[in-house]
Amino acid sequence: MGPIDSTSRHDSGTQPATADVILEAAGKIKLLILDVDGVLTDGGIILDNEGNELKSFHVRDGHGIKLLIRKGVDVAIITGRHSRVVERRAHELGVKEIHQKCFNKVIAYEEIKGKFALQDEEIAYIGDDVVDIPLLRRVGLPVTVADASEDVRAFSMIVTKNRGGRGAVREITDLILKAKGFWEGIINDYIKT
Repeated sequence: MGPIDSTSRHDSGTQPATADVILEAAGKIKLLILDVDGVLTDGGIILDNEGNELKSFHVRDGHGIKLLIRKGVDVAIITGRHSRVVERRAHELGVKEIHQKCFNKVIAYEEIKGKFALQDEEIAYIGDDVVDIPLLRRVGLPVTVADASEDVRAFSMIVTKNRGGRGAVREITDLILKAKGFWEGIINDYIKT
């Protein structure tokens, strides 16, 4: 596997995590939890005159999520807003664990952790805003997107190169797949087809 090319930090003010520490943490992941606005999307919300909410998702993020699920890594969503668009996108990707309108994300996190019988170090979380700090402080692989505020990035082990909604999630799905030893097989499967 090549070098880790995302900026790495952890726990507000401590030394940056090394590539070995990041790979070790990523290799333990059994569940990836995602925020939506600012992570799966660029944070923009479009409302039309009919009251419909529109969001734009990056296709490579979606493919990375599907690859993770195919390799047995679960994916969940915890978001502060409620949107039918999120339900639809999650269904398309095979994400079954969706928690919307979560004002306290820790409650949903603890519920999911218990349901899957996981330890904190087996969970990765990608966030972008101050409401995500409590989860970033709990999980084994805390990640923020490139355009998250500095205050939030300080609580992550990894800051992605890409912005939210622009391939940031794919960076992390690929990292987890590589750390677990799945990546070469995935590439070989595509070469054979």
